[in-house]
Amino acid sequence: MTTTTSGLTAVRAGLLDYQAAWDEQRRLHESVVAGERGDTVLLLEHPSVYTAGKRTEAWDRPMDGTPVVDVDRGGKITWHGPGQLVGYPILRLPDPVDVVAYVRRTEELLIDVCAEFGLAAGRVEGRSGVWVPEDDRGPARKVAAIGIRVARGVTLHGFSINCDCDLTYFDRIVPCGIRDAGVTSLTAELGRPITVADVLPVVERRLSTLVTATDLLGPPA
Repeated sequence: MTTTTSGLTAVRAGLLDYQAAWDEQRRLHESVVAGERGDTVLLLEHPSVYTAGKRTEAWDRPMDGTPVVDVDRGGKITWHGPGQLVGYPILRLPDPVDVVAYVRRTEELLIDVCAEFGLAAGRVEGRSGVWVPEDDRGPARKVAAIGIRVARGVTLHGFSINCDCDLTYFDRIVPCGIRDAGVTSLTAELGRPITVADVLPVVERRLSTLVTATDLLGPPA
């Protein structure tokens, strides 16, 4: 299914192997760079996979021999799998390219999605992604992650938001290289099932945030 809003084309790709999604990202990236197509966002789920960004250290990786795919995005290691919605925006950024502003817009999109389901989430200074603040249930917990690359002015990779995924997959790694915080999901925080199918249309409605300049307060991620 494909929809176009505010000049952005959103493609629902379903359950897609990580390598197949990466090949499709690169194909779309070449087309956007060449001016052959407009900004496009792939929205999908992956079969269970660990991916390691360029800043991943040896001690961040799983110790049980679980395979890890090394990728060229920023950030460290994370998990993708069923119950998690992944978005890969292939967007031409305004010139001069401001990567931090783009990350902030991505965070804003995800914060707004959480709010629509009744979850108050926000930013943590010095850390990218979207977080549930520390409370009586524990320390700050990441509900959505961001890892991007910009090549020739066009973005690759993107974001993920945990809907109703199995959070034990994160126990094998140091997710995003952060040892002093946890990982959570919309379902875990809200105490009711929130599926990828529930979240998908909400994300689609808010994709224009990625290309719309807004007054985003607070320190850079």
